Amino acid sequence: MEDRFLALIEKSVKRNWDNPVFSDYEGDTLLYRDMAREIVKLHILFSEAGIEKGDRIALVGRNSARWGISFFAILAYGAVAVPILHDFSPENVHNIVNHSEAKLLLAAQHKWSMLDINEMPAVKTYMQIDDLSVIEGSEQVKTAFANLEELFLQKYPSFSPDDVKYHLEQPDELALINYTSGTTGFSKGVMLPYRSLWSNTQFAYDMLPFIHEGDHFVSMLPMAHMYGLAFEVLNGVNKGCHIHFLPRIPSPNIIIQSFKKIHPTLIIAVPLIIEKIVRSKVFPVLQKPLMKVMYAIPGVKQLINKKILNQLNDVFGNDFAELIIGGAPINNEVETFLRKIGFRYTIGYGMTECGPLVSYSFWETFKQGSVGRIVDNMEVMIDAPDGEEVGEILVRGMNVMLGYYKNPEATAEAFTSDGWMHTGDLGSIDSEGNIFIRGRSKTMLLGANGQNIYPEEIESLLNTMPYVVESLIVSRVDKDTNKNILVALVYPAWEQSRNDGLAREDLQDVMNQHIINLNARIPYYSKITEVRLQEKDFEKTPKLSIRRFLYQDSDL
Repeated sequence: MEDRFLALIEKSVKRNWDNPVFSDYEGDTLLYRDMAREIVKLHILFSEAGIEKGDRIALVGRNSARWGISFFAILAYGAVAVPILHDFSPENVHNIVNHSEAKLLLAAQHKWSMLDINEMPAVKTYMQIDDLSVIEGSEQVKTAFANLEELFLQKYPSFSPDDVKYHLEQPDELALINYTSGTTGFSKGVMLPYRSLWSNTQFAYDMLPFIHEGDHFVSMLPMAHMYGLAFEVLNGVNKGCHIHFLPRIPSPNIIIQSFKKIHPTLIIAVPLIIEKIVRSKVFPVLQKPLMKVMYAIPGVKQLINKKILNQLNDVFGNDFAELIIGGAPINNEVETFLRKIGFRYTIGYGMTECGPLVSYSFWETFKQGSVGRIVDNMEVMIDAPDGEEVGEILVRGMNVMLGYYKNPEATAEAFTSDGWMHTGDLGSIDSEGNIFIRGRSKTMLLGANGQNIYPEEIESLLNTMPYVVESLIVSRVDKDTNKNILVALVYPAWEQSRNDGLAREDLQDVMNQHIINLNARIPYYSKITEVRLQEKDFEKTPKLSIRRFLYQDSDL
């Protein structure tokens, strides 16, 4: 029983029957017994709608308690969940629903005005996540909804933990299809089996012992993305925790406010959140002339670092055991600073195709610059040319997907003949088993003499310079010489530069000087020839990685 994902959830629901499980921030709170009751009601509606085990059920909406209950209800029924990111366009939602062959769609109220049921002809039943109401469907399912409470009481006159019995899944049985649009291309339907959900959830249970029943989580990452779903929701429910959802796109102020109010035990974040706080609140203070003088005094420097650490800890609620950063590379300067002051952070590595975890280390054993060590039930190999340390990271093990839904060509390309999966990431492993990411194989650029150029490393340096918010290094063909050159696309701090009295021409001069300074720090074959200012910030994926493929062929 313990080696099944749904068995873990079933056991936790029974054990934590009277404890809170989900709260919408500053809204209603549901107990584990409430979740169990709502799951049964959904199962009644699924049955009346003609849903059978293995059928696909899609759900789309912002993070909410009802979203979480709907997701668990789908799996507990034996259907296949198709979670869709709430900020996908209506066209994307229609395409995913159709491609997945979903027979039922659960959508939040705010999404219905954007969707067209005529564009999803295979769907038989349309329901609203917020109240389980039937938007479109057979008379049978509409009647069931109208009499739902009565049907529930007929089936369970005295509902108790003994009535909680969920689907008996097999390890390789399909649990969910997760559609993502990564930084290098278009969405694919990643087929994740139950063994992947169990392996990720069990690892979190075993390796995060500081989490206890009744602890609090703040869920701010989209639940339709595996990073937030696995470690904020699946992990939290399995541990018997109380999860607080930030339903709307949270601003930094709302996030900080919620941390101070809720005091989460574990914080799951993307680099952009912590980088914004450090680079906007901390670094400017340290750059002031008087602070530079004081910071040069060893004893005073330690006191300043301790004060900054206390202030950062306060921002995140003080009670967190650690903050796990994932989803994208973190700026090297920011990481070095966090390490220096003793901030409780660690960096994990994963991908949707692994549901998502590949590597992790607890913050006290985490090695700076790495992304942790390979996790339980997984293997890693570096596919590097003879004599070289850097190569593509290959993985295999229990976390790995079944393949891409209805895409045998992409599935075949993803795996080697002996079962290793291509990650598309370049990296190395040290003697202690720590994994270091160098970049993505699809973003790696070739220098004039065939040298490998890792744009992420150059961007990490450039992003530390004044007025640079974010940057992208791309390769272009110089029209005069017909040779490849490297160009830096920079989204600058426009408002800050204007406040400092800089005209656009002045800001361009500043960036040109940055490139001169940058070129002095990097190999000759990586030198930047030109810098261009971007009027708007770069378009990003839900996990806030830049959609690089949109800028590879832009006209300069």
